[in-house]
Amino acid sequence: MRIVVLGAGFGGLELASRLSDAIGDALDCTLIDKADAFVFGYSKLDLLFGKSSADAIRIPYSDLAKLGVRFRQEEIASVDPAARRVTTDLETYDADVLVIALGADYDTAATPGLDDGGAEFYSFDGAVRARDRLASFTSGDVVIGVCGRSFKCPPAPSEAAILLDEYLRDRGVRDATTITLVMPFGVPIPPSPDTSHALLERFAGADIRFVADHRVASYDADGGTVTLDDDSTLPCDLLMAVPVHRAPEVVEGSGLTENGWIPVDRGTLATRFPGVYAVGDVTSVGTAKAGVFAEGAARVVAEQLIAQIRGGDAPAPYDGKATCYVEWGDDLVGRVQVDFFSGPSPTGVFSQPSTAITEEKAQFGASRRARWFAA
Repeated sequence: MRIVVLGAGFGGLELASRLSDAIGDALDCTLIDKADAFVFGYSKLDLLFGKSSADAIRIPYSDLAKLGVRFRQEEIASVDPAARRVTTDLETYDADVLVIALGADYDTAATPGLDDGGAEFYSFDGAVRARDRLASFTSGDVVIGVCGRSFKCPPAPSEAAILLDEYLRDRGVRDATTITLVMPFGVPIPPSPDTSHALLERFAGADIRFVADHRVASYDADGGTVTLDDDSTLPCDLLMAVPVHRAPEVVEGSGLTENGWIPVDRGTLATRFPGVYAVGDVTSVGTAKAGVFAEGAARVVAEQLIAQIRGGDAPAPYDGKATCYVEWGDDLVGRVQVDFFSGPSPTGVFSQPSTAITEEKAQFGASRRARWFAA
């Protein structure tokens, strides 16, 4: 069985690693990504606020040594899901099973003024540029603004606001600045009222303004204002933006998407094309867009493929559950355990920030790095 996996993020790495660990000697898996290194999404905040260097958070794919898995650093040019054929800038691959794990791309051009004067901090390169902008920022109004309706890692904008407050205080310039957080939700973490309440209290204590149920529509750097989706404006000397998310163009051109994302069976992650699956942020499965959800979905796909190869019962369906960590400042981390599918609406159980959860988050990253990259 020739398995081709597009994208080496949480979903692609988890899928390839589980297959390798279970059936390595019999595995024929090609893992393709245009990047040369993996970066945990949450580590971009460490980069943004000078807690880690760019080199420290990059894990080169050359370190990947999983039996039966071939990594190819190539740009994907086209995907034919009916034929299960992938063409890159270097080669063509035909698959018996094709898994799309390409995540979501950032469309900064969709927000007028963002490319000209703003700073998106969600990409690796964007976090580097935003870090450099922050280094010389000593006074004025900062807006941390979400530009689209759907975005990766719902806690991240709140974390950025909290860590920015800490960063400016450590530099002794916080009293000369304001911080405003603009989000398209009524509360910071909709599935978890307790998490949202705790965050709102944290914002109040740090003098962070929370603007609910709005998105940033445009930015006028010269005029020092952001315009929201209701045409109201806010003063803004520095826009730190969560850009509009979209499926990669190569996925949009493949015929896989509907309403912008790939629809999949919620339990199996199968697309409407036989032998083609999709996991993670590129899908409309119904969970938040976050690496831990991609990991859980990839686990289910891996178990299905292992059962097909070895014979055996199909695994339990994807459950839409995951644990997300929330940076709280002062080296403390909180936790929210989210369940998207069990009830009529998503739920989340909050654990108060503690040093124990800070250590737990560090172990989370270390365990994934060891599982995905160790032989």
